Amino acid sequence: MGPTSPLSALSTHMRSQCPKHPLPLFYSLPIPIPHPFFHPLSILPLTCQIGSSSPNILTKSISQLNSCLKANLKYTNPCHFITSHHSYVYLTNQFLSNSVTLLSVSAYQLFFFTTLSFWSLLLRPLTYEDAKMPASSFPFLALLHHKTDMFSSFELTGVALLLLLALCNAIKVNGEESNGQCNHKLMLDPRPHSVSILEFGAVGDGKTLNTIAFQNAIFYLKSFADKGGAQLYVPPGRWLTGSFNLTSHLTLFLEKGAVILGSQDPSHWDIVEPLPSYGRGIELPGGRYRSLVNGYMLRDVVITGDNGTIDGQGSVWWEWFTSHSLNYSRPHLVEFVSSEDILVSNITFLNAPAYNIHPVYCSNVHIHNISVYAPPASPYTVGIVPDSSDNVCIEDCSISMGHDAIALKSGWDEYGITYGRPTTNVHIRRVDLQSSSGSSLAFGSEMSGGISDIQVEQAHLYNSLSAIEFRTTRGRGGYIEDIIISDLDLLNVHMAFGAIGHYGSHPDDKYDPDAFPVLQKITLKNIIGANITVAGNFTGIEESPFTSICLSNISISINSASSTSWVCSYVSGFSESVFPKPCPDLENSNTSSSCISLLQPNGRSAVL
Repeated sequence: MGPTSPLSALSTHMRSQCPKHPLPLFYSLPIPIPHPFFHPLSILPLTCQIGSSSPNILTKSISQLNSCLKANLKYTNPCHFITSHHSYVYLTNQFLSNSVTLLSVSAYQLFFFTTLSFWSLLLRPLTYEDAKMPASSFPFLALLHHKTDMFSSFELTGVALLLLLALCNAIKVNGEESNGQCNHKLMLDPRPHSVSILEFGAVGDGKTLNTIAFQNAIFYLKSFADKGGAQLYVPPGRWLTGSFNLTSHLTLFLEKGAVILGSQDPSHWDIVEPLPSYGRGIELPGGRYRSLVNGYMLRDVVITGDNGTIDGQGSVWWEWFTSHSLNYSRPHLVEFVSSEDILVSNITFLNAPAYNIHPVYCSNVHIHNISVYAPPASPYTVGIVPDSSDNVCIEDCSISMGHDAIALKSGWDEYGITYGRPTTNVHIRRVDLQSSSGSSLAFGSEMSGGISDIQVEQAHLYNSLSAIEFRTTRGRGGYIEDIIISDLDLLNVHMAFGAIGHYGSHPDDKYDPDAFPVLQKITLKNIIGANITVAGNFTGIEESPFTSICLSNISISINSASSTSWVCSYVSGFSESVFPKPCPDLENSNTSSSCISLLQPNGRSAVL
């Protein structure tokens, strides 16, 4: 693997110091580019603490470098920065394409290493004499050349530029795109003030109604909005309540063992007007029950904790829904309307009457590390529903629902068309999704405002009626487009992929039957499935066929219960390396050029 260098011994030393941490290795073979631009080199990111006897790093002026990084690198994509250095781009592209081998490269670790290396070189010239600082003082090991006494600042600058381009390449190779919404963390300041719900007379016995206590506490904390905000602390206990509203610059913190219980008395839930993009309640004409925890036109709100729980006690609502005993549409657990900068994390959601988390007309919503559960028989319960919202991240979540696990929506027929707010720029990754009677991941069918620019990756979809389903019908209008779904593992699913053009009902008879939806530019790639009954059902609309359905590197194991693997009508697309072989409509050579551009690393699929 190339010539021996001091890094070989260093690598051995580092692995002995960090035996439980997989250290990535980037190694280049000798290349036909003359000195002094490049030499055979190796890079080993330092990802664990080691002793003071560790090798030195090639940097200086740490405080200056740290200040620069904090000011400039919080959201910097080095791939964008480097493209202006044309003289190095050509050489390094040639180098990368011909001579570089990536072995278990972590793009995340390469990011820190390469950006820090680049900025250290940018701030001042670097020489061998600068290697005077312990590696433990800084979060990376700098470059080690097989002849360190030949370093020059010019050579190192070339190498640093090479590393930045290697980072870009590593991100694409590994399918990790640095521009996904989940890579732009929502940064919210800590609250300087905190009160406990106990201070407002709440009783955590599971029987005493605490709606007034929650309302009074939040009314009091509203006075701290211009003082850095405040936190409402909910200690261990079972805190029964009806619906209540949050305020801006607030953190609702549920301690371990704290359970907020939704009242099973419908009189404890207010009735509110329907959403304008729906024109009526989803389930019944007229109004709807207000959600248990609400936010309207808020900013900077956090719902978090030490794995506390919000339990909607939805069984009575499910019975009323099934028996048609309700006069209004069921409530949700958490709903934010026309709000921004929302963070939900480290919470368990149980037994929602309908939806669990419903951000509608919202921006900058980050949902991570939550668990969501409702029993398989719970009717039309849904986990997370981004609705006419943008800049949404859902990551590291486990969701198991009666109906859909995650459903993206944007309004219903003429009401959604008129309101005209799409759901866009949504990033979903590292999620476990299960759906008993619906889809693990659903688009629509209420999608009249449009759904676009959605990236889904690294997901496990299991024990579901369908894994991925695009739903629409005549009269919806709107569009579903620019959807990229990759790196999925499907298990025990009846239908792996569906795109249905006759799904769902209408809010009333005022819809336009000639408002045809558009479904196009859908990319599904790098997917494996086991014990699947139907690989795909793509049933479009005659007047508005589904187009540019792009399938690549998909392997589905069909079970013995299947009589047919694929069903297709009014659809066109392109496929490569797909098993079982899809229907001819998805092997259209006229679509191949647009699909190839989407499937290639430098195509639409690599840039969200």
